[in-house]
Amino acid sequence: MSVHLVGAGPGDPGLITVRGLQLVQNCDVLVYDRLVASELVDQAPGDAIRIPREGHTQSELNEVLVDYGRAGLDVVRLKGGDPFVFGRGGEEALALADAGVEFEIVSGVSALNAVPAAAGIPVTHRGLASQVTLVTGHRAGAPDGAPDYAALAGTSGTLVFFMSLRTIPELTAELIAHGRSPETPAAVIASGTKAEKKTVVASLAELPLAATDLEAPALVVVGDVVSLAHRLGPNVRVISPMTA
Repeated sequence: MSVHLVGAGPGDPGLITVRGLQLVQNCDVLVYDRLVASELVDQAPGDAIRIPREGHTQSELNEVLVDYGRAGLDVVRLKGGDPFVFGRGGEEALALADAGVEFEIVSGVSALNAVPAAAGIPVTHRGLASQVTLVTGHRAGAPDGAPDYAALAGTSGTLVFFMSLRTIPELTAELIAHGRSPETPAAVIASGTKAEKKTVVASLAELPLAATDLEAPALVVVGDVVSLAHRLGPNVRVISPMTA
């Protein structure tokens, strides 16, 4: 294999897989995301070429992977979380496939489960949620630039919003307007699995005000499973006390 699309996990450098770490430690070229822990970047060999994702368009990054792959170098594309969960790994894999460059997908621990778990929120729980819906708050990709809030409001189980910190006022208002109860338990978890993690829990209606002092990266979780956070999660700031 010449190019490896590797998931670095959601923040904590200890959450990378053994396979992923081995590839980083033996690569010739490391292309890494801004949110990848510096400790993982430092695991690359001293003579490895290091290329930050920041400052490159996706097309430019695809060309970098193709060019170094064609040169026969061992390339690691280190991505936050999992490459195929809102990580644009599919786009990079398609670019490599179209160019005839060999590649490997090395899955990573996704923020989908790891970040809520760090806050004491199981995304599924018997009697509370038997399904999970993933949503991106990033405008790109949606036909009209926004999620289908009408459909989401009527979806049972847990809603997990990626990249949605700045759109919390909109998403909460839209979910309520389309029928979701304002009293639905909700949480925002900033800096996920890292030591500086912050979690706030509130009703859906109160969430925008509760999250005003949080900074990205952050994950928004909506659903009855959030009611477990005050019992299972360390350092959780509960705005509106909730019981399971």
